[in-house]
Amino acid sequence: IQDDLKRQRCSPHPYKQMGKTFRFSPVRRVEQGSTRVSVGEGCSPVRSPLHSPGTSNSVGCVPSLREDSCHNANSSLPPSLIKDKLSQQILELFLACEQQSEDLERKESCRAQLQRDIQRLFPCARVFLAGSSLNGFGSRSSDADLCLVVQDGPVNQRTDAVCILSLVQKLLYKLSYIERPQLIRAKVPILKFRDRISGVEFDLNVNNIVGIRNTFLLRTYAYIEKRVRPIILVIKKWASYHRINDASRGTLSSYTLVLMVLHYLQTLPEPVIPCLQKDYPECFSPVMDIHLVPDGPKNIPSFVSKNQSSLGDLLLGFLKYFATVFRWDKCVISVREAKALPKPNCREWKDKFICVEEPFDGSNTARAVHEKMKFDDIKAQFTEVCNSRELLRGMFLTFLTGLILIVLQKLYVPVECC
Repeated sequence: IQDDLKRQRCSPHPYKQMGKTFRFSPVRRVEQGSTRVSVGEGCSPVRSPLHSPGTSNSVGCVPSLREDSCHNANSSLPPSLIKDKLSQQILELFLACEQQSEDLERKESCRAQLQRDIQRLFPCARVFLAGSSLNGFGSRSSDADLCLVVQDGPVNQRTDAVCILSLVQKLLYKLSYIERPQLIRAKVPILKFRDRISGVEFDLNVNNIVGIRNTFLLRTYAYIEKRVRPIILVIKKWASYHRINDASRGTLSSYTLVLMVLHYLQTLPEPVIPCLQKDYPECFSPVMDIHLVPDGPKNIPSFVSKNQSSLGDLLLGFLKYFATVFRWDKCVISVREAKALPKPNCREWKDKFICVEEPFDGSNTARAVHEKMKFDDIKAQFTEVCNSRELLRGMFLTFLTGLILIVLQKLYVPVECC
């Protein structure tokens, strides 16, 4: 039945003329076996990075996009890194919540079908899966981000992107496997909808190329060191619980939180992770052809850190760093430089409460925090839990125990196995 539903197509005729009104240049085609690119009249067959032969990985730290993430070595951390109860709880929560291979396959199946249907409007368009679904920091309940690439080059987000998404929205109304398409006119407009078959919620943007680049940068950080993914998942859960993880409500986006954690792990006296953009600039060039980006980090080796702090110690250290060490009013968080940069005296930065540099385009990913009250709430969550190390450890043990019980109940696992 699912296959029959997904074979249904919207007739191209109602949109035939509309599709011609947008005379975008076709996206670039990569010549096989070469890094050269050319713009041609026709379009090459579109392959998802998930099933591209070029993404096989035999030597690098980043697993192939086809591999099951739950077979990653995170489940076999050395005993010294999970020696205490808090570290064990962090790992348990991570293993219960991490995105499974079947979750990713469901998202990829909808992406592939959607691309075929959208190509009836824009024959050379390509749809990329991005965000937490691919970067290694997604959970089983994560929504999916999609990027519709319609041309080689930027698209005016206020005009052209809205027009394109409006056409796509009309198309989605006619597709039986899509429900509730809603156009959100934000700074980067998105089209929200739900896959009726898998139940996954999707956000589709137009030509937000930087989102594809940072997906594969973050994916490399996720797998270059075994402690990164568990720590980030728990911090995202903690932030959501305290209602400071929602950019639409003026707090921190998940992307900003991830960059904050990576910055902390980079800036320890003995770093837990390296600075990838400094050490491997050729793999993360901001001008690399977008279709080569998924293959960029495939040969980067694992990072061997001298820092052997446990998961629990790193979690507590992160909270203490942003509660007592980091200067919110003076510094910009930079993962690209692996350090805190002085805040520039320009409009984009000087009046912002939180400054986190986007690694590729240099924008402020925390610009949603524009109210002092929200900023004070965020700071309060860091400072209130740092009264003493033992109290903080006890609070997190209680928090994680309750969270694990909730997760197991949602997954229909008997609570006794906790």
